[in-house]
Amino acid sequence: MTRIAICAPATPITRADAARVQAIASAEFPSLQLEFHEQCFAEAGHFAGPDAERLAALLDCANSGAEAVWFAKGGYGSNRIVAEAVERLSGRGAEQQWLGYSDCGYLLAAANRYRFAQAVHGPMPVDVRRDGGEEAVRRALGWLAGSTEGLEPGLNEQPAVAFNLTTLAMLCGTRFLPDLTGRVVLVEEVAEHLYAVDRLFFHVTEHLRGIAALRLGRLGAVPENDRPFGTEPEDIARDWCARAGIAYLGRADIGHDAANRIVPFDLAAGDARS
Repeated sequence: MTRIAICAPATPITRADAARVQAIASAEFPSLQLEFHEQCFAEAGHFAGPDAERLAALLDCANSGAEAVWFAKGGYGSNRIVAEAVERLSGRGAEQQWLGYSDCGYLLAAANRYRFAQAVHGPMPVDVRRDGGEEAVRRALGWLAGSTEGLEPGLNEQPAVAFNLTTLAMLCGTRFLPDLTGRVVLVEEVAEHLYAVDRLFFHVTEHLRGIAALRLGRLGAVPENDRPFGTEPEDIARDWCARAGIAYLGRADIGHDAANRIVPFDLAAGDARS
């Protein structure tokens, strides 16, 4: 039995969300034992409990002996506990998987830089709420059970990482961002105006010189501005990559949606488990 410890480093899920995910796992993935930490359902203003409670739950899950820690939901808040997580977990080894995306990218970045967990971009329990979200949950559960079917199809022999664009921009210049030299960087975004996406690329590409290449995932729920920006998302990415001397390799199958695919940090497709 593979144990999966689940906590909410940013914002909470509901018990109904957890029950739906547990039902899928029980019916279709009998080799997995899901353990939802009680903190997943805590509420303190915007957050799933105060910083100290969220940190304690993360450490509980990390130190529980579970084979993987699955982040329940993003939102905002993981950055507020990342420094303490690094302090408490550095040096313990990277045998455990940490799975999530979006705001949880702060923790994935730190886990990868300080080598205390195997970081994996992929769907979270909260995705069960989306249209088609049960398939997203199945994709993550399949990976945790040993399947590679949910991997992002463009992964090749070059190690890759995946981030939400805003999260990556906030990580740039901090001690939590790994050295991305020689890696393919996949980015996606949600609910940002195109001018804001352009501004994010201006900042990010200055910090990404030396990466192997960049690929662009989906930009979801782009707000309508008071005037058209006049440049499409892929043209924005291609333009800023060209300015920074970064190879642009096209689109990636990741995003804030039910089709979001799995990207294990640094795991080239040829090295994936069978």
